[in-house]
Amino acid sequence: MLGWLCALALAAAPAPDPKPLIIGEAVTLEVLGAERQVSIVLPPDYAKEPDKRWPVIYQLDGALKQDLMMGAGLMRWGALWARSQDAIVVGIETRDRQRELLPTTRDPVEAKRFPSAGMSAVFRTWIAKVVKPMVEARYRHDGTAFLVGESAAGHFVVETWEQTPALFTGYAAISPSLQWDFEALSRRALGTANRPPLYLSLADEGGATETGMERLLASLPPSQSYCFSDRRKDLHHSTALHGLLPEALQYLMPTKADWLEEYGMVLRCEKRGGAE
Repeated sequence: MLGWLCALALAAAPAPDPKPLIIGEAVTLEVLGAERQVSIVLPPDYAKEPDKRWPVIYQLDGALKQDLMMGAGLMRWGALWARSQDAIVVGIETRDRQRELLPTTRDPVEAKRFPSAGMSAVFRTWIAKVVKPMVEARYRHDGTAFLVGESAAGHFVVETWEQTPALFTGYAAISPSLQWDFEALSRRALGTANRPPLYLSLADEGGATETGMERLLASLPPSQSYCFSDRRKDLHHSTALHGLLPEALQYLMPTKADWLEEYGMVLRCEKRGGAE
């Protein structure tokens, strides 16, 4: 009887006032005539370890209403299992994805469907000269930076890897839109010089996206470090980012954990190059 009365008293007690749940910070910047938010999610121990420095993941399509929560959550899950290193996540908002993430196209069908496309070079320069310097000046980074994107953002990742490879330490292009502009990105001569490590994947896109990927893989120098995850039989374009971001981070930011295979956290590279 006494226990029941105590429980009743606790149930009747007023609930404590809720407190804000803060997961990061945000800065509003402007590029291509539009404001956009750059969100920074810090590791949980960032304030507790003032002498520690972290890698930085730059996530395209990284607004709060886009992929930021998923990307930060999957990174945190990977870090909890030591599948990949803990990191600072920088989410970069996009407004008009084709305009910001893709170059111009000679394909009249694409040009008619996406008439604003073609400003990827401007967007890349903004990231290089505004976003990255801001992050590096304000936050304790360890000097490594990784660019991650999917679909049109994946095309942007590969284009950045080809044109300005030194901008990032490593790159992950998940289901990149290599069909764009008659597969032009996969037709560029890469030469023999090695670039930073590159994670690539393909889901069920088929068609020119698939042939573009096959051509890109064939053009990579033999000593280039890369991982190609072929998921044409088990992933859709709509599920590729969710399914493969943990694997991409495992490739780019590996740990020394020796239990990952036991728990099914296997880095699956159907093709790989370099000394990996």
